[in-house]
Amino acid sequence: MSAHPTRDVDGLAAQFVAATLPKDAWTHEAHLIVGLWHVERYGAVEALERLRSSIRRLNDAHGTPNSDTRGYHETITKAYLHVLDAFRARHQAATVGECVGLLLDSPLARPDLLFDYYSRERLLSVEARRAWVEPDLRPLDPL
Repeated sequence: MSAHPTRDVDGLAAQFVAATLPKDAWTHEAHLIVGLWHVERYGAVEALERLRSSIRRLNDAHGTPNSDTRGYHETITKAYLHVLDAFRARHQAATVGECVGLLLDSPLARPDLLFDYYSRERLLSVEARRAWVEPDLRPLDPL
């Protein structure tokens, strides 16, 4: 299992929330860690609201436009939040740092995971970027 001490998870989340996380540190792995931290701290519903605003704010800080082609993507955010919430529920006994390690060592950490559920055309559409769209290949449940 990867080592991800809670203090590192908390530090990454703090930089994200403050919009001080460097652009090159805003990786797929960082997205997963920050998402899991939000699920742990706020639950899925509030986490989604907070992530929406914080991702947009971080993109603004990085000079990345939140547009129809770049920046915040509603369907990807909400789909991964679903994955992270289900994963955390299965690993309730683990600390958040341990859970991050388990997640990053699992197939759920694959950057192309959502293409198991969505066609490329659907997931990368403007519609999916702007608002939630259901998967067109298979349901997200069960993961």
